[in-house]
Amino acid sequence: MSLIRQNIESNRSALRGNAFVALALVGVILLAGCKSDAKPAAIVAQPVQVLRIEPTSASETWSYVGTIRARFESDIAFRVGGKVTRRLVDIGASVIAGQIIAELDPTDYRLALEAQQAELAAAKSSRDQAVAAEARYRTLHTQGHVAKAALDQRVAVADEARGRVERAERALALARNQLAYAVLRSDVTGVVSSLQVEVGQVVAAGQPIARIARLDEIEALVAIPEHRLADAKMARAEIEVWADGNRRYAAKLREVSPEADRVSRTYAARFSIDVPSTSTELGRTATVHLRAANAAQTFTVPLAAVMQDGTLPTIWVLDSTATRVQRTSVTLIRLTREAAVITGALRPGDRIVTLGVHMLDADKPVRVVEQRAALQ
Repeated sequence: MSLIRQNIESNRSALRGNAFVALALVGVILLAGCKSDAKPAAIVAQPVQVLRIEPTSASETWSYVGTIRARFESDIAFRVGGKVTRRLVDIGASVIAGQIIAELDPTDYRLALEAQQAELAAAKSSRDQAVAAEARYRTLHTQGHVAKAALDQRVAVADEARGRVERAERALALARNQLAYAVLRSDVTGVVSSLQVEVGQVVAAGQPIARIARLDEIEALVAIPEHRLADAKMARAEIEVWADGNRRYAAKLREVSPEADRVSRTYAARFSIDVPSTSTELGRTATVHLRAANAAQTFTVPLAAVMQDGTLPTIWVLDSTATRVQRTSVTLIRLTREAAVITGALRPGDRIVTLGVHMLDADKPVRVVEQRAALQ
């Protein structure tokens, strides 16, 4: 019995050893299979929504409506009075220097001229007689036939006759001028912007007859409120003429009235147009757009695109390969309910991430799933 029992125990030990060996072999085989089939986990690109940015203005833009005016406008008038007999131009007519605008009745001035001509002829006749008498008395005085006092008297008469001739000549020249002044001519080349008289009206010397506007320098006249006056003096200006589509002209502030208007409390300002065009006829409506001279290039982006982590605000910018993003610091200019105006090392056309900015990593790839248009 003891022998049989020993055999049974030995068989059990052998079975246990064989099972252990078998299990070990199975484990080795399984491990070997796992090693041969294992592969490195693939990095999945994170989907992102991007926005192409376009520049906007960092500073507030102000616009004022005004009218196109000429820088130089002169009121011309007759230098003598009289009755208007002719008016040769109308409002809006183009004139050149020396062109006749209107004429007065010249009858009285022609008569005055003729009277001065007769006066001059009489003065010359008297002068000739006085000069001849002076010459004779000089001869007689030399021969001792007349006294020195008689000669001096004849010399004085001759001098007076000469003076009378000179006065008559001046009066004749004045009469000629008076007759010439009865014809009103334009001093400059321009456009007739207003007329204050009609044919048959009697006008006084110096009374305005017409206003001539020169076209070589064109301006926009606008009214600027008091609180914007300092900003307007430092701003960059552009002028948009309503009748000229969306075209704008570069302009500069030339003049600001030193006194505010008593009613509107605004200051009249004149902005000169650098390149006048045929579309800038006088009287047309124009808008002067002003922008701060130190305005930086800025961009309007959604609020969700800006990430705040306790330091400078940053955004994620998509690179040229559209597979990676780069973190870029920006400066906030102002915030609205839905957007932020920023500035920084950005360029027009850059694409920025607008959603999930807190989950991005510069070392991990991204995949663009949607691209939005630029905010206005």
